[in-house]
Amino acid sequence: MLDVDARSLRGRICGYTKNDSKITTPYIVRSVYDGECDDDIHIRVTENGRELMFFGSSVKLDRSLISSASSDLRAEPVHESNVTVLSLPLPESIELPEETEIVIVPNAYDLRGNSRMLVDTVIKLRNSVGYNVVIGMFGIAEPSTLALLTYMGIDLFDDSLVNVFGKSGIRLIPEGEVVSDGDVSDSNRDELSRECSKIKDFIRSGRLRELVDQRSVATPSSVATLRIFDRVGYEYQEESVDTAAGRFCCNTVQALRRPDVLRYRNMILERYEKPAHKKVLVLLPCSAKKPYHISKTHKRFSSAIHVSTFDTVVHEVIVTSPLGAVPRELDAMYPANAYDIPVTGEWKCQEKEFIRELIGHIISQGYDTVISHLGEDTELVRGLCEMKETVVGDSTSPASLQNLETALREATKGMEVGDYKEDRIETVRSMLKFQFGKEMADKIMDENTYVIGKFPFWKIMRDKVQIAMMSEGRGVFSFTAEGSEVLAELGCNIVEMVDFELKGNLFAVGVTSADSGIRIGDEAVVMCNGEVRGVGVAMMSGKEMCDLKRGIAVKIRHKAKR
Repeated sequence: MLDVDARSLRGRICGYTKNDSKITTPYIVRSVYDGECDDDIHIRVTENGRELMFFGSSVKLDRSLISSASSDLRAEPVHESNVTVLSLPLPESIELPEETEIVIVPNAYDLRGNSRMLVDTVIKLRNSVGYNVVIGMFGIAEPSTLALLTYMGIDLFDDSLVNVFGKSGIRLIPEGEVVSDGDVSDSNRDELSRECSKIKDFIRSGRLRELVDQRSVATPSSVATLRIFDRVGYEYQEESVDTAAGRFCCNTVQALRRPDVLRYRNMILERYEKPAHKKVLVLLPCSAKKPYHISKTHKRFSSAIHVSTFDTVVHEVIVTSPLGAVPRELDAMYPANAYDIPVTGEWKCQEKEFIRELIGHIISQGYDTVISHLGEDTELVRGLCEMKETVVGDSTSPASLQNLETALREATKGMEVGDYKEDRIETVRSMLKFQFGKEMADKIMDENTYVIGKFPFWKIMRDKVQIAMMSEGRGVFSFTAEGSEVLAELGCNIVEMVDFELKGNLFAVGVTSADSGIRIGDEAVVMCNGEVRGVGVAMMSGKEMCDLKRGIAVKIRHKAKR
């Protein structure tokens, strides 16, 4: 029986229970070379090979026919109790008995040092077995790689590799390898255990990727594995992205390729459209404080921009790394409201590339005038179009702010400006396009819909009834019971449930189907037999809701009146 207790992208903490005994993953399976062991799961090593002792059952790990990851020999899967042993190379098609709860790859050592094969194997295995199966890969874990392997989606490990290195006088620590005198196996096992505990802390805080970024630089193979995993495994990772997560740091170059950061940049290119009525683009520098609009720097910018009715046609876009470009209306949405990055004034070539790509994409949507209030950083976007520069020295100096105000007055002179009601409607439409896509946004913002309130606490109203409200805490629009009917009519983020009375949250066991595009943190509409039963926040991806048998699938905010 499997319970997922915490997630951080593909890394997770699971409680696995059998016969009233329980282990918590990520878990290190101990190897026992002689004597007895009281652990519910351990590996007994004898002259006849290894046996996995699993909650009272014995599963043979080594075969008479020895295969390797790069060989053409394929050993048949072994099924014992609810454990399946799959030796490398994996079969072309992985089919498991229905009762399988644990899958073990006993010869994963073959993948050590082969980054591409490791990435392909893990992705293939997890996609084949789903979320409701614990995956163990033996012979590959060490303190410097444990975080990365857990992040990739592996749950169980063994201590065989650290034992072998320890007996050879090589001490393994999270930062790499250190040559020592004598047998340091005990020290290596202790390091592995400590790292496993630390990984659980980072998963619980939703920050496993930060630990992975730190650990991956320990060895060239780890650097290569993470780079390949980010490149070829983006879709696999994106499935587990939390769309309303907490704060995170981007302290390394590799962090620029985080799946949540890359997802944001892709959404800007694929979904985002500027508010149609905005005619003047102002490019602004980012601030250390998030969201930007509450920072002292951006409040000063606001004092220069929002001094007259021309501000309704002014579009503010913040130039930043790792996101590239953040339109003002999105600065309270994740991940723009949550990231931290070292600010040194130095821009890496990757940062320059995606900043120019995103700013160029936004400029291409059409403005009468573009104003750069970036100072020296105008160099990042220079040449994309003709633009007026307004900074003298510091961007918040009185002279710079006066130049900005003057430039805006000149740019909007004689321009027809809309009222604030229309400004709010079109700005919210732009935000909904980012959250749901253009088609959904246009249908939500029909002729009977209007917006009240002050940014970012905007409320979407239809026929004097509130259907949604911007939640600054989550960084998305949250829908009311009445609003859920609108989403249901549009077929958006639907979770179908078994026919029973929904008294609280919807658990995975009660889900019959779910939109595969649902991500953790998304709005989810719970339906049964064509009727809305409730609306709330997805606590799992749509695929995970269908795979798992336990845990909260949707945290219900409003139940439908019946």
